[in-house]
Amino acid sequence: MKVLVTGGAGFIGSHYARARVAAGDTVTVLDKLTYAGNLANLEPVAGRHEFVHGDICDAELLAAVVPGHDLVVNFAAETHVDRSIEGAEAFVRTNVLGTQTLLQACLDAGVPRVVHVSTDEVYGEIETGSWTEDAPLRPRSPYAAAKAGGDLIARAYAITHGLPVSITRCGNNYGPYQHPEKLIPRFVTNLLRGRKAPLYGDGRNVRDWIHVTDHCRAIDIVAERGEPGEVYHVAGTAELTNAELTGRILEHLGLGWDMVEHVPDRKAHDRRYSLDDTRLRALGYRPAVPFERGLAETIDWYVANPGWWEAIAP
Repeated sequence: MKVLVTGGAGFIGSHYARARVAAGDTVTVLDKLTYAGNLANLEPVAGRHEFVHGDICDAELLAAVVPGHDLVVNFAAETHVDRSIEGAEAFVRTNVLGTQTLLQACLDAGVPRVVHVSTDEVYGEIETGSWTEDAPLRPRSPYAAAKAGGDLIARAYAITHGLPVSITRCGNNYGPYQHPEKLIPRFVTNLLRGRKAPLYGDGRNVRDWIHVTDHCRAIDIVAERGEPGEVYHVAGTAELTNAELTGRILEHLGLGWDMVEHVPDRKAHDRRYSLDDTRLRALGYRPAVPFERGLAETIDWYVANPGWWEAIAP
């Protein structure tokens, strides 16, 4: 199978690309190489994939790259909420216009299968229970709003044009190669340098954590068995407050709470996310990485690989 992975030099996209190469597929990675894209993430499969440096907003480039692929998986996105609050333009451009440009290229090329990767943040926040795929979209940050816009464009292309595109929405990912602006690698790399972990507000915001490997397995299942135009939730394996997660990181590194600094909360900081993944489980998906093991292995990876993160850590 010939697979195009957009945003394939980023955290989740590179995991997916490496897994597809390992499975014997012919893989093309398209990435703009913003600060979050890192060719070092693809070094384990160097020489076994084709890399294209480019932007999913570039219709002319896509017209040359997309044809001939059996599957296109779109990870390309601006993803960091704090950056979207500071400036939303790049998020709207990539996450909405870029998605539309890519889907049009897939339609023009007759790509037989497309998966658009999204986020639970499009729903806003939920106090109790879990969202189903039919829950209303109520994004509360420019990032989440831009991702919701891309999701709606994808659904429209499925309904209007018959493009075989499915949408996945996932909780918080963790694992090796995640950029140090995100919570787990930010805290770990700070602590490894003797700096304090910056915990937002009261630390009681709740997130559901999933190992990136499980997320990529779920995407494969949706690519193989999912229905065009449908949304599939990829729920995590551990629902924790940020304070609880911080405590586990500290414990693994043998450090105390004196290494934590409470910082002013993010604007419109969503209190809790939670996804119901019944629809995906009906396709045969089950998570395989227990959170305790996955977190320990992730922390140990950052301990063992300072050469990867020292140059890019905030």
